[in-house]
Amino acid sequence: MNNLRKIPSVDSILQHESVKRITEEINPEMVTALVREILQETRKRVSEGQTLPQNETIVDRVIEIASTRWKPWPQAVINATGVILHTNLGRSPISTESILSAGKASEGYSNLELDLATGKRGSRQAQVSQLISDLTGSEAAIIVNNNAAALMLGLASIANGKSVIVSRSEAVEIGGGFRIPDVLAQSGSRLVEVGTTNRTYAKDFEDAIDENTGALLSVHASNFKIVGFTHSPNIGELVKVGAKANVPVLHDVGSGCIVDATKYGLAKEPTPQESIDSGVDLCFFSGDKLLGGPQAGIVVGKKDCINKLSNHPLARAFRIDKMNLAALNETFLHYLRGDNETKIPIWRMISASTEDLLLRSEHIGESLSITTETVKTSAAIGGGSLPGEHIDSVAISIKTKSPDEVGKKLRHANHPVIGRIEDDRFILDLRTVLPEQDPLLLASLKQIFS
Repeated sequence: MNNLRKIPSVDSILQHESVKRITEEINPEMVTALVREILQETRKRVSEGQTLPQNETIVDRVIEIASTRWKPWPQAVINATGVILHTNLGRSPISTESILSAGKASEGYSNLELDLATGKRGSRQAQVSQLISDLTGSEAAIIVNNNAAALMLGLASIANGKSVIVSRSEAVEIGGGFRIPDVLAQSGSRLVEVGTTNRTYAKDFEDAIDENTGALLSVHASNFKIVGFTHSPNIGELVKVGAKANVPVLHDVGSGCIVDATKYGLAKEPTPQESIDSGVDLCFFSGDKLLGGPQAGIVVGKKDCINKLSNHPLARAFRIDKMNLAALNETFLHYLRGDNETKIPIWRMISASTEDLLLRSEHIGESLSITTETVKTSAAIGGGSLPGEHIDSVAISIKTKSPDEVGKKLRHANHPVIGRIEDDRFILDLRTVLPEQDPLLLASLKQIFS
């Protein structure tokens, strides 16, 4: 009981010079509430028999929590993991031009929903939708806030109250608990699985169609592979089945790759252009994967189907914001101008030569006081795109007694660096580090090894 009485008052902690400095930057009421919270924790621990902490210890706790709870977020990190589309690190970084475009869209007013020619209300979708249609060959397009929302909107608009036929091998979980059967249920449609896990044919879809069929759905296996004795109908075959029965065909291609991935030594990835050419009614893809733009869900397809999506109540709930819309517009302009390989970060990473990576690794290694080794390795695409695909890469290898400790120190450097551990070595894969980040990477290495 005596120790409880020795716990300092809220005012005495607030009068400490270090805490006063916090109140100069943060709302004093918030700081006061934090001090009360910490003193309450202290009172509980002391009542349970723990030692009464010194006042300075309590102040240090206030400073620690304030600095972590009320800080700018998210924090920029250097991705040296070798995973290009790293979900935990925010997936695709966007181009400088896209960043500037997003900034301009939000720093002042804009013609987001105003037609400057007529002075009347316009559509936030019109400009970007036309650009997407020009690039993909679709009749129309609509953009929402992510691809899961896009698929949900498509199913709810086209097949609500009806059945949707899906190959058993494609009734998958895409990630984060996002499962195709659950999406179908939430959209108001009913799942009808056909075929087997490893082999499904166009005839399986045809045989399952009845008067209550609302759509045929094909989902690209973007984050897994089924190999061996397998068969799946191509999208063109499904379009023929759908056309014969007057049933719309929906195609989720996932990654949003609109260039030929084989040019970079990667496996063939289905593109929205090919999907449209095959005659699908709707094609869905992400903005922040192989497209290299901001988070967005993009739907391209036939105008009458896109109109149904645009007029559905969920379209407002899933609406994309102006910053991401501006960044997405700029991303598509890169493809229109043909400078995507030199401007969009993920395509800069994918197209970088191993010779350039070797030179960069040697330069960084020579600038350090510790011994490092330049090693050949392989980078992954990641982010639910091109599963199992790797690209030759080059890494800085640091031999150390404690790779975990090196990783921890680099995560806490002024410019945090995220690498990986292989064979008791800490690896910094330069495939996912842009050349302009080399000075920051070098500074972080010098900081922890000084």
